[in-house]
Amino acid sequence: MTKSRHFTIVGGGQSGLQLGIGLLKAGHEVRIVQNRTGDDIEKGKVMSSQCMFDQALQNERDLGINFWEAECPTVDSISFTVPSPDGGGAKAIDWNGKLDHAAQSVDQRVKIPRWMQEFVRQGGEMIIHDAGIEDLENYAKQSDLVIVAAGKGDIVKMFERDATRSPFDKPQRALALTYVKGMEKRPDHSAVNFNLIPTVGEYFTFPALTTTGPCDIMVFEGIPGGPMDCWKDVKSPEEHLAKSKWILETFTPWEAERCHNIELTDDNGILAGAFPPTVRKPVGRLPSGAIVLGMADAVCLNDPITGQGSNNASKCAKAYMDAILAHGDRAFDEAFMVATFEAYWSYAQFVVGWTNALLMPPPPHVLNIMGSAQAYPDLAKRIANGFNDPRDFFPWFAVPEEADAYLTRLAA
Repeated sequence: MTKSRHFTIVGGGQSGLQLGIGLLKAGHEVRIVQNRTGDDIEKGKVMSSQCMFDQALQNERDLGINFWEAECPTVDSISFTVPSPDGGGAKAIDWNGKLDHAAQSVDQRVKIPRWMQEFVRQGGEMIIHDAGIEDLENYAKQSDLVIVAAGKGDIVKMFERDATRSPFDKPQRALALTYVKGMEKRPDHSAVNFNLIPTVGEYFTFPALTTTGPCDIMVFEGIPGGPMDCWKDVKSPEEHLAKSKWILETFTPWEAERCHNIELTDDNGILAGAFPPTVRKPVGRLPSGAIVLGMADAVCLNDPITGQGSNNASKCAKAYMDAILAHGDRAFDEAFMVATFEAYWSYAQFVVGWTNALLMPPPPHVLNIMGSAQAYPDLAKRIANGFNDPRDFFPWFAVPEEADAYLTRLAA
């Protein structure tokens, strides 16, 4: 029988709370250190767009923390559109691929406070404190393992950037989120409506559940220096909404048609910013020589262009939990930390490769794949379901010869 161990998790988001609740259910003692109360989070700004696909949702079902499954709108497909280069509101590429299992998006302002309550209900210790290096030193003395799941702040800097796995050293997109109500529904079934606007950026939207009920989330990805890199001078929620509508009217008029009557879900339903996608080394070394393990966004931060952030966080928490439970009574040393991250990286490398590829101008074989999906429903369906498990994109999405061979088989 494995004895009860003590864990401290710094950061109470998707990965930290999921792992914390999982470890409590396995009979361990867990402390989560979180820099905001549930009330602060619920009343604060939106934090992400968090469209989660079936594998990540299953991790929540397995722990019994899928509290919103019945009331959250479903995302049933992925649709993909490229405007015609001639302009005039025509589409050069337009297809839809059905998901085998529905996706869902629950605003973190809804999810995190509820999970914090559940963590405490299960016997976890919740500390509201903005942890620094000195705190980590204390936690390391008191715990069998300290895990850093905070995606931002000074403590993330203790994890060294892995240059071999991080091709970008600056942001690749100007990012913005707009949570709205009043968007017209798609005529057939719900979707992540993904629009790729060459030389400008990307826009996608999907239904979600927020603090005020069902909504739609608009995600803008502007190429730096281009017309969608336009958020720096926005001063108010009203200006943010007006800028969102301007982008749609200018570049995706078919999306603008669904948005005549939209309004913000709330004044905090907006976000704008930018960050470089970064992979970091998983072992953080404290001044005393003690070590801590980085998790999720702290060590593997992706651009949201492929909607994988919360999915990655969930899958990282699951991989770490499996590794911890399999480790028995042994010490959580550096070898354990490196092996645990590498086991997760064996999956995450495909997400990172696919996401980073989409941030670059698409090569001919990718344009060919995305265009061919219009003619081959099986290809559209395969691309859609790759969002649930991006490993399926390799090698055919990444290697031109493999792409050609796959498309030839489809045409046969």
